[in-house]
Amino acid sequence: MQYSVTAVVVSYNRKQLLEECLDGILGQTRRPDRIIIVDNASTDGARQVAHDFAERSPIVTKVIGLPQNVGGAGGFCAGIAYAVGRGMGNKKNLPKPGAVDYLWLMDDDTVPTPDALAALLRACDLCVETNGCLPTVLGSKAVWVDGREHRMNRPRPRAALAKGARTMRDGAFQVRSLSFVSCLINAGAVRGLHRLPISAFFLWNDDFEYTSRLLRDGIGYYVPTSEVVHKTKRFGSSDADPGERFYNEVRNKIWMFRFCGDDFTFGGRITLLLKTLRRWVFTWLRAGDRAQITQCLRDGWRDGWHTRPESNSTIFADVYPPIATYVDWIEV
Repeated sequence: MQYSVTAVVVSYNRKQLLEECLDGILGQTRRPDRIIIVDNASTDGARQVAHDFAERSPIVTKVIGLPQNVGGAGGFCAGIAYAVGRGMGNKKNLPKPGAVDYLWLMDDDTVPTPDALAALLRACDLCVETNGCLPTVLGSKAVWVDGREHRMNRPRPRAALAKGARTMRDGAFQVRSLSFVSCLINAGAVRGLHRLPISAFFLWNDDFEYTSRLLRDGIGYYVPTSEVVHKTKRFGSSDADPGERFYNEVRNKIWMFRFCGDDFTFGGRITLLLKTLRRWVFTWLRAGDRAQITQCLRDGWRDGWHTRPESNSTIFADVYPPIATYVDWIEV
């Protein structure tokens, strides 16, 4: 099958890692057809790295330089909105007839191995062969710098299948959610759902919420033959000591329960509640500064129940109006 792939990279103050990430994309055995780099108002020269890459890259590259940091959630919202919305506004920007349009998402600390994208596209073909349909979302295996699989990026197998086979050849298995660390999303599903990641989350749970929504009725697989190196500062799981970022975990999770209930079945919401409470307990127990975690829990709990996330359109109307136009085209 023929595919059209747009890589979306979100960058913030990691100049060296961004260079490695972009070199990894350029070194793919199957290169993406275009690249979008969203810079979140970096101050360390990362934006210049992005522009220099765009000038020399053999792949058509667009740099979106945001005037303020809108977090990973906002960055991916902007990148997806540009990639999908520009085609909706100008039919000349749509993929060639017969090509299936996918978005390949990653942070700037993700370095794809040479066969990462090719393996994801092979899994697309295998999904069609196995299930008679294209996948909505696929995710790569993320390893740390020493080769160990990153537990924070490994999803659990899907318990209740919406459709399709539980597993495919080469060890791919169905999942209910995926992280944005090398995540391949069917652009047609974005258009059909009329939804983008929630920028107001800023960070934490934006990828979980968004892929859960896409996979509410769609089919998605974790593909271990597609491998990337996730160069986080330390190896750990998602309940490792998060420091002040724990506020976002608490607030965003409450927002999910309040405003994103349709992402899950009733049973799924109960499961999510139990897993959330377990994660919060383990986070507190493992924290180096329990007073800080306790304060984040209080503040996140308060804001989660007494505020609501601003719309993507409102956020980008203030931050970067051209993106707001694409957002409005998608989220009608």
